Amino acid sequence: MKGLSVALALIGGAWMRLQMLKALPQASGSDTLLYGNLAKSLLLHGQFAITDGNGVAHETLIRLPGYPLFLAACFRVLGLDNYNAVVYVQIALELAGCLLLAAFVRRIAAPEIKEGAAQWTLWLAAMCPFTAAYAVAPLTETPTLFVIALALWALARFVAKPGWPSALAFTFAVSFAALLRPDGALVGAALAPALIVGLRHAAISRGRLLRMSLVCVVLALVPFGIWTARNWRAFHVFEPLAPRYATDPGEATNPGWQRWMKTWCLDFVSTYEIYWNVPGQPLDLSKLPDRSFDSPAQYAETAALDAAYNDNGQDLSPELDAGFAKLAEERVQAHPLRYYVWLPLGRMADMWLRPRVENLNIDLDWWVYTHHNSETRFSWAYAGLNAAYLLLALVGLCFRLRYWPWMTLYLALRSALLTTIEAPEARYTLECFPMVFALGGIGLYGTYRKTLRAFAKRRPTGA
Repeated sequence: MKGLSVALALIGGAWMRLQMLKALPQASGSDTLLYGNLAKSLLLHGQFAITDGNGVAHETLIRLPGYPLFLAACFRVLGLDNYNAVVYVQIALELAGCLLLAAFVRRIAAPEIKEGAAQWTLWLAAMCPFTAAYAVAPLTETPTLFVIALALWALARFVAKPGWPSALAFTFAVSFAALLRPDGALVGAALAPALIVGLRHAAISRGRLLRMSLVCVVLALVPFGIWTARNWRAFHVFEPLAPRYATDPGEATNPGWQRWMKTWCLDFVSTYEIYWNVPGQPLDLSKLPDRSFDSPAQYAETAALDAAYNDNGQDLSPELDAGFAKLAEERVQAHPLRYYVWLPLGRMADMWLRPRVENLNIDLDWWVYTHHNSETRFSWAYAGLNAAYLLLALVGLCFRLRYWPWMTLYLALRSALLTTIEAPEARYTLECFPMVFALGGIGLYGTYRKTLRAFAKRRPTGA
């Protein structure tokens, strides 16, 4: 029965992802094509560079090399620009990650619930539409989910049975997570201490442990040393990861505009309708929420900046950016708690509670905001499912399984990072879902077992 359950979960997960591949083709997305450009430059020219329309390669550091290297490997084996084949690889990777999470739960859960909790973890992970939707998008999310699952599995396996395979797997996972996305460094920050603490009673000599630790630390740091040296050579800047705003040295980051956005932006609607459009497209004042202005004078000042922005060819000049900075400063001084506390917490809550399909296909996102009956029911179903996953994870934490403090630490670090983001996107919480699946599987099956025991105790003797 267990083998049948595993097979059905994997078949169901594969079917869901293949259906999403039909419904949500994503090879035309700008980020996907950017990563593809970088991958082809690596293969064809041996450079980490963006090739423009004239065929000229420009070195860049706006993205980390992890996903371009993954794409380059896929293109080398499966054919240049074969994004469909990349998606099939990602689907296989994500389903493999589901199996790793189930194996992780089997090692950390209490003996009486470990098998059932592992089964439910597999089903929760394999049939989650939020992660499945990203498996069909050639983006960093799916490989990141896989390496987080690999890190959790390797952590539990190494502590139970120290050895080179699990040590190297853990090293690869935490290192590659940071090579895929800058925030991937949080995986190592949260789980490496768990590994150290867990080894207090492990059956391994100090000398062997020291040798393994030194080798793994060197292997983890070497890629970032090479990347940092390359960035210094190419741009004369110290950049061990990637810039916050994905800009090359010398490119404008528009700090005044960014700060002004943080004085009022609260949800993905504003991210989509305002943040992503500026610069380069009109700033539509009619789409700004009421909280964007504290007075008629502020509205007039914003309208003046908008008019100057349009007169400047919809480009944010340093003077215009300074104008937004001045406006932001006025708003921050008038309402410091709103800027430093309420809005950051609100953006974090929006990212946690909103369904994670918005960025993949804008039609799906509009289902969240339009009021047609069938579409509204669809979005509320996604919202309810998202809430159910989070509730199950909270229940799982109540069981105080092994490594729960470290998984909680990762979730807390990730949430704290979200409060610093001015333009919320729900996909930024996606990297928390391997922990959510593991905790949810334990919460679901553990609650089921507790309920059965409670009913058994209430049963009259001899009934």
